[in-house]
Amino acid sequence: MEMNAIMLRRMAHSSNMMDRSALMSRIRGRDTKPELVVRSLLHRMGYRFRLCRRDLPGSPDIVLPRHGMVVFVHGCFWHRHKGCKGATSPKSNVGFWQDKFAANVERDARNRRDLRCLSWKVVTVWECQTRDLAKLEAMLRRKLDS
Repeated sequence: MEMNAIMLRRMAHSSNMMDRSALMSRIRGRDTKPELVVRSLLHRMGYRFRLCRRDLPGSPDIVLPRHGMVVFVHGCFWHRHKGCKGATSPKSNVGFWQDKFAANVERDARNRRDLRCLSWKVVTVWECQTRDLAKLEAMLRRKLDS
């Protein structure tokens, strides 16, 4: 299970705002475990890449310039992976979370569209896909060879 989801579950039991703030500050935006898994796999496959190009829409996690491809490594919880058990919704403050998740999904779609308009191939790797390295490697090879 994703560390972020565990922390959010703990937040529900936090007794004050300081505890909640401390938990939220530990949620990272880059160099997450799923991202490190994908980077390591790509490197072992012989691909070289750049990280977090801020000049591209959405600052993709991994950029493979020679292949004209960008890779986003998304957490199932934050980016709402459809049909995934990791895409649970918090039971408190439901309206806030629905708005936040909707904005995340909308931003992801806009970034994909903008990158495609710039002639980049866009690949999204979901956190749950990083658990089966053989399947992930096959998917990445298929995308990179197309």
